[in-house]
This record gives sequence, structure tokens and C-alpha cells, in this order.
Amino acid sequence: MSKTPENKPQNQPMNMAEVQAALDRSPFMSFLRLSVESMDQDKEQIVLKMPMRPEFERGAGTGQWHGGAIASLIDIAGDYALVMKVGGGVPTVNFRTDYLRPLMNTDLTATATVRRAGRTIAVVDIDITNDDGKLCAVGRGTYLPVVG
Repeated sequence: MSKTPENKPQNQPMNMAEVQAALDRSPFMSFLRLSVESMDQDKEQIVLKMPMRPEFERGAGTGQWHGGAIASLIDIAGDYALVMKVGGGVPTVNFRTDYLRPLMNTDLTATATVRRAGRTIAVVDIDITNDDGKLCAVGRGTYLPVVG
């Protein structure tokens, strides 16, 4: 069995501290300042939070989120719904994003739920909400559920 960078065997569930450490080790994800808000192995669900930063604005000083930052959160949350189960990063096969309303001056919360995790393909649905809990974007990701 191969090992992750922390010498933890793959295909072993990760706890919140291990998932947060994995996010923090990535230069890109660390730049996003993602935090693990909750995880539920039984529900196959993870909740990540991403704070608004000027670098994520669509236009300087507008407080409006750029769609690329939202899409990044969707892909990462979908990936990490599987990471917490298999013990390491999994490749994205495809993902889509539907923007439902503009996001202004708010942090984002992503709730990613595994819909199906087979041997070769996994499907994860991701909801993005604002600080008021309003649904603002949805995504669906398809991943190869093998660390790689």
C-alpha cells in the first residue's frame, strides 16, 4: 500500500486535523485560506469555508466574487469529500458550476456530499452558500476515487 506525504496509508479515513493539514500544505489552497468547518464520514460530507479577500473580487473594490474563485472552491470541496475517505488527493475528471446569484461582501461555505463512490468513478454534489445561508451556486464534480 502506498503512503501519503505524512506516511499515512492510503485508503484510510482522515480526521479534521489531517484534512486541514492537507489543505494547508498546498500553496494554492493555502492562498485561498480554506478552513474545514465540519466533516461527517457516515454522511460522506465535508463543509469548507473560504473568506472573501480582495484578490477574489471581480472588480477592485466591488466586494463581488469572481466566478473563478467560486469554481475553485467547488472543485476543491468535491475533491476533499473523497480525500477524507481515501486519505489523499484524487484526480478531477470533470466538474461543472451553476451560478445562481451574485455573491457580494460575504464569505463562502461549500457543502460537498458524495452521491456515489464506485471503484472507478465518484460523483460529488457541492452547494455554495453565503453568510446568510442562501444558496448562491451549485456544482457537481466527477473524480477518480483513487489517491493520485
